[in-house]
Amino acid sequence: MDATDSPALPSDALLLFGVTGDLAHKKIFPALYALVAKGSLTVPVIGVASSDWSRAQLRARVSDSLAYSGAPVEPAILERLLSLFSYVSGDYKAASTYAAIKTAMKGAQRPAHYLAIPPALFATVIEGLNGAGLAAHARVIVEKPFGRDLASARELNRVARSAFPEDAIFRIDHYLGKEAIMNLLYFRFANSFLEPIWTRNCVASVQITVAEDFGIEGRAGFYETAGCLRDVIQNHLFQVLALLAMEPPAGRNYGALQTEKSKVFQSMRPIEPDDLVRGQYAGYRQEPGVAPDSDVETFCALRLYLDSWRWQGVPWYLRSGKCLPNTSAEVLVELKPPPQSLFADSQATDGRANYVRFRLSPTSAVALAARVKLPGKEFIGEQSELHLFEHLAGEVAPYERLLADAMAGDGALFTREDAVEAAWAAVEPVLNKHRPVIAYEKGSWGPAEADALIAADGGWHNPVAKEVGNDCP
Repeated sequence: MDATDSPALPSDALLLFGVTGDLAHKKIFPALYALVAKGSLTVPVIGVASSDWSRAQLRARVSDSLAYSGAPVEPAILERLLSLFSYVSGDYKAASTYAAIKTAMKGAQRPAHYLAIPPALFATVIEGLNGAGLAAHARVIVEKPFGRDLASARELNRVARSAFPEDAIFRIDHYLGKEAIMNLLYFRFANSFLEPIWTRNCVASVQITVAEDFGIEGRAGFYETAGCLRDVIQNHLFQVLALLAMEPPAGRNYGALQTEKSKVFQSMRPIEPDDLVRGQYAGYRQEPGVAPDSDVETFCALRLYLDSWRWQGVPWYLRSGKCLPNTSAEVLVELKPPPQSLFADSQATDGRANYVRFRLSPTSAVALAARVKLPGKEFIGEQSELHLFEHLAGEVAPYERLLADAMAGDGALFTREDAVEAAWAAVEPVLNKHRPVIAYEKGSWGPAEADALIAADGGWHNPVAKEVGNDCP
């Protein structure tokens, strides 16, 4: 998509709040190194945190981050990156901190403020920036979660909009920066053969699965306040759903794209308790920091409907969880069988009807499954996959892409205010009104009740850890 809504000047400084935190260490510093290596980042980078660090400590932290990432590091590029950094320490509530930031900016007029900090601090920092005059002509980049329910999302949006216009607010969901996710958008609207079948007339159901084979990995403090529904379903999987379900944008600008995505969220029928299965892997309550009677879900499966002309009556099944058999993500768009069976071999005897499958991770693929006749006199066939797209080398890491886009003012891969609130509205009925979690064994595909949820539509397609030829689900 082209960012042609309005001319956008690039940011002339990057302020990184939370520079001493885990997100900066694991994701942001490697992204900045990649941008410097490509010549895309030449402006000052001002790290901000409450810790009383020296510049030498910050340099050591950046160097350690790059070593941790495992990617090759060229000393000359590392030195260029480090030369861009300066550091401001101080209390986010103190006016003196923002005065020091203004000094460190050295006259920059169009900064991008990246809030890689806990959501509880968003309002404090935004109000501090606004009070110091640092919000004018600036952009703000906000890490998820964007609230924890509809009310908190509205309040967060209110605070952000009090200082920045909507087109200067960049709500990061790193999932949207993945190459495989971007390919969903491209594949849908770059191929004319897909449009006639991409409706309720031909699509029987859609499944989206994001599986992880690991647990909470010491993040009980976060996970006990979030859970799978908030942490993965409401943002990552909803964004994938929107790209699959949206209407063609009216233009090539990112505003038109965001408008169509918002319409998808607004068309979501509010989810009811019968549409939701919540699971918790065995042993979760013994994790350090987890309440012994915790009802937080580590697995979530739900069924939802879009009340729109294109998708009326088509069930969408979303599923994600921890401690599942493998780490993978796939979409399966199952098509309806032919209206009349002309041949002796029914499709029901050997599995699914035709489908389109998007492999999102750990490798990428787009596959189309169709039945072909076997040799011989009889009209008997089998279903085979035609792989249309395979994993390509040289993919840009999500944070590298998203940081570059935000600093350039390109909002195509970010989330707009109305979309955030509409997505929360869809899950609002089941955030607190739901059945207790159901225990499931580690290494399984979740509780059996999740299988019952989708039984009428042929059951779940379980992604494999590795693609094997043209084998079909």
